Amino acid sequence: MRDNSAHFRDIFLHDVPMMDVRAPVEFTKGAFPGVINLPLMNDIERQKVGTAYKQEGQQAAIELGHKLVSGELKQARIQAWAEFTRQHPEGFLYCFRGGLRSQITQQWLKGEAGIEYPRVIGGYKALRNFLIGVTEQAVAECDFVLIGGMTGTGKTEVLQRLDNGLDLEGHANHRGSSFGKHATPQPGQIDFENRLSIDILKKRARHRHQFVIEDEGRVVGSRAVPLALYRTMQAAPMVWLEDSFEGRVERILKDYVIDLCAEFIAVQGLENGFAGYAERLKQSLASITRRLGGERYQRLAAIMDSALQEQERSGDVEQHRAWISAMLGEYYDPMYAYQRDNKHPRIEFAGDQQAIVEYLQHRRAT
Repeated sequence: MRDNSAHFRDIFLHDVPMMDVRAPVEFTKGAFPGVINLPLMNDIERQKVGTAYKQEGQQAAIELGHKLVSGELKQARIQAWAEFTRQHPEGFLYCFRGGLRSQITQQWLKGEAGIEYPRVIGGYKALRNFLIGVTEQAVAECDFVLIGGMTGTGKTEVLQRLDNGLDLEGHANHRGSSFGKHATPQPGQIDFENRLSIDILKKRARHRHQFVIEDEGRVVGSRAVPLALYRTMQAAPMVWLEDSFEGRVERILKDYVIDLCAEFIAVQGLENGFAGYAERLKQSLASITRRLGGERYQRLAAIMDSALQEQERSGDVEQHRAWISAMLGEYYDPMYAYQRDNKHPRIEFAGDQQAIVEYLQHRRAT
């Protein structure tokens, strides 16, 4: 049998398959990319055992657990675990602290299915603490450069062209603005942090000690940037990405209209998808009514409604350019111009995408 492991770095660097035997409610609160939840106990069973533990002690809790998970239910769970182990012979299992639930799972697998399968020592808690440390260590030891720029300049595109870019918006599944929601929900806060930490870990393993990150606020959608990283971002040097007004309108049209519509249709089907996309666009505009002012909001909402009707009727998206242009010129650009003035002392270079990419690649090499 392979040994139980505390080699957390290797597990995450090599995307080693893992089976999480915690209850679904624990898994939903926070887990790791690609991990499969095959619980020893469901939420109700776990709650009953936990109550027994508090009132009657560990032995009573164990006995109740064996009583609740027995017979055909027990066999079904063992069968699911066995199937996972056969598909992933190089993997591991874990519970919250790598204790009783992991050991019972191991015992049942061996006793009922003849399979010896290792667990992660310290379980979920140890893996999670390791990843928290990865981010904190990177903040302490690495250099960070921020990409700023007006809305629609393509900051994410620059990050994707760099081998040392950290895409906060990608990990948070949100484009960062009032219109930034995707058709699929954001990951949980802990899942967001875990994805970011693993990205950092893998890039540092490839000897990346300087990271490029988009200039974000404290939250991306509703996911908070880790505090230590956010504080570092507030003092980091910046580059400023520039593009023409027309180029920015084109990019926003693609991201927030064409691509978002396609996302919703892919997730919800043609009829429901378009309706969901249209509602999302309207909600995004409505969410900034107070900042726009009532009169401006009414004007832009009317333009957007007309554009959506034409898009649904003919597939033509040209009318969307009108509200996008107005949003940029009247709302986003004044706000970003103010931010650029405030951050001017930290801006060490400005240019278009190609110039920024070349500058950052040269900066990392020096």
